[in-house]
Order: sequence, then C-alpha cells, then structure tokens
Amino acid sequence: MSTTAELVIDARNGVGESPVWDAQRQCLFWVDIPGQALWCWNASTAQARHWPTPEMTGCIALAAGSEATPHGRWVAAMETGVALLTPHDDGTLSHEAVASVQHPQGGMRFNDGRCDRQGRLRAGTMVMDMSLAAPAGSLYALDAGALRSLQGGFITPNGMAFSPDGQTMYLSDSHPNVQTIWAYAYDTDTGTPHSPRVFVDMKPMAGRPDGAAIDTDGGYWICANDAGLVHRFTPDGRLDRSLAVPVKKPAMCAFGGSGLDTLFVTSIRPGGDLADQPLAGGVFALRPGMRGLDEPHCVR
Repeated sequence: MSTTAELVIDARNGVGESPVWDAQRQCLFWVDIPGQALWCWNASTAQARHWPTPEMTGCIALAAGSEATPHGRWVAAMETGVALLTPHDDGTLSHEAVASVQHPQGGMRFNDGRCDRQGRLRAGTMVMDMSLAAPAGSLYALDAGALRSLQGGFITPNGMAFSPDGQTMYLSDSHPNVQTIWAYAYDTDTGTPHSPRVFVDMKPMAGRPDGAAIDTDGGYWICANDAGLVHRFTPDGRLDRSLAVPVKKPAMCAFGGSGLDTLFVTSIRPGGDLADQPLAGGVFALRPGMRGLDEPHCVR
C-alpha cells in the first residue's frame, strides 16, 4: 500500500476529467474538457496518446460492444448532447450523434456523469461560467437513445457514483455556494433516483466536492477541489481518511490497474503562476489498500 501520490503522466490538462479504466485494454481513458481531447494511458507501455473531439466533453463511458475496436467506442456527454466516439490508430476520431439536449440557456455543457450498475448513462449539465451561479443545470438519463430530465436546479452537478448494489446514487453540487453531496435512493428497475438526503455537507471541510468513485466496501472517494486532497467517506457519511495529491485541484478519481487497487486522479491546470504546483493538470496514482469496481459498459 502506498498513499503517496505518484505521477502517471504530466498531461497538463486544462480540466482532466472522467477517468475510466478499460480492463480489456489495461488502459486508463479520460478527457480534457477545454482541450477538447480524449486521452489514453497504456499501463503496459506507460505511453499516452490523445484524440481531438469536436466539442468539449464532460464525461465518458465505454460503450457495450467495444471489444473489436482497437481503442474502444465511447459514449460521451458533450456540449450539444450525447455522442458515440470511436478513436482510430491514425489519430482521428469518428463522431456519431446519439441524442441532443435542449439547454434552458446558452453557454451550457454536460459535466460529470457515469453509468449506473445496469449500464444506463446518467449525467448532469451546467452553465460554463460558474461566476453566474446559475441553477440551470439538470440531471439527465440516457435511455433507448433519448435524453430525459430527472431533476433540475443544479449549478455544478458533480460527484456521481453508485453503491456496489446499485441502490444508492450519490450526487454533489460542487459550486462554492452549495458544496453538498446527496445520497438518493435509486430504483434499479426504472433507473430513477428519488428521496434525496444530505450525505455530506462539505462547506466546513477542506475542498469542494468534485468527481468521485466507489470501492468494494461502499466507501465514497471524492476529489476535494482547491484542497489537494481525495476524501473517503464511509457509507454512513463519516470522513474516513484524506489522501494528498501534489496539485490544488484534483478533479476526479477512478479505480483501475490489473487488480483495481490503484486510485487514479485527474486534475486541473489553472491559469496564473504554477510555481507551487508545476504538475497541475497531470494524472496521479494512489494505492490506498482498497479495491474498486468494474465500470459497467454503456448499453445506451
């Protein structure tokens, strides 16, 4: 076990988000939102590459039936809707629209999201200018190739994760005005969250709640943006531990590696003087002594 963060790649991502471990290829995939790129790091070769995307991408999920393609096929929640992305060996990327979204105002995009245990994509939208603090974001469900709104009123929806049994959905709003994580009862038959309760109020804690992951014991790991930490909360909402990364803005974490016992952490590279965090925007690895869960493939 090593709780010291190790640099995986100095990617210098503007906003590194949505890390997903691809067990078949033994690769970590993630996106750089403002950089409009899909990234891949190969654990066997320690080499990385990336492909340009036509829009900013908030989150990705490996599509069902991706086994035969060299780099998988990825369901991506982007600016104007959800698309299917297929990266190719020659550095190009195919883009196929799946479902469009009707934002209530301009300047919006999808943000954090992932598949539930049944492989159904759930993702939230936000106004990109966070200074507006506009509660125009919604949580959407992708079902049978169409988007439906599940809940509105979010500023910056984030931190989505599902308990090992799939019956609890976690969701946060990471905006400085909110900084709250909720736990929803989740109807696994209909894919509908309901009966939210406050799981953690992070306002008095270090950092804002960003992207999250779940371990096999049901522990909820969430990046504490602005604090350079990754917190683990027990299923009853108790802070269990906090692990440090050498950047101020960790963005999202995901379990991966051959034993699903490595916690990968993406990060944000802000503008300004980075003398105190030269590795901002990089991807890091922690080995906290716990295992994660395989991510379901998206059935769309």
